[in-house]
Amino acid sequence: MTVGNSVPSEKRLLVLAAQGNKNAFGLLYERYLDEIYRFVYFSLNDQWEAEDITENVFLKSWEQLPIIYTNDSQINNFRAWLYRIARNQIIDLFRSKKPVVLEDLPSDETSPEKIFAENKLSDQLIKAIMQLEPNYRQIIVLRFINQISHKEAAQIMQLGYSNVRVIQHRALKTLRVILSEEVS
Repeated sequence: MTVGNSVPSEKRLLVLAAQGNKNAFGLLYERYLDEIYRFVYFSLNDQWEAEDITENVFLKSWEQLPIIYTNDSQINNFRAWLYRIARNQIIDLFRSKKPVVLEDLPSDETSPEKIFAENKLSDQLIKAIMQLEPNYRQIIVLRFINQISHKEAAQIMQLGYSNVRVIQHRALKTLRVILSEEVS
């Protein structure tokens, strides 16, 4: 699927994939698989559910591409579109299940910013993230784990730019409280 040493642009890959080119879709899949899986995993804290939902995200995108492109539409941001599919799948799963209670894990750090800056996801931080309400959890995963910009996070969550910044601020504030309570 490469031309010389270069990979076709994402836009070209999307057009080819919409026409049924499995290799083009395979390149898109490889490009976004890890970050979509991380997003889903940190939303659910369940490896098997995360794998199933991630698989469904790419299956739905593969099925929808030809429909979108035959209606003279295009996808402006494929990455954001994948995240929206994932987010909707997660919401559907939460609607169909009761919440899971997490067991206590050991603690050793208190500042979420410090942990993120050191790029370490300790058991304590994972536990704290899982205690956040879904919107807070999603913004933390998008912004700090998958390192997505505020602008793209706003597209994914279908919110305004300033709303995303406010949610991020509140999520970090809530994480600080959760982490400080575990140290006490």
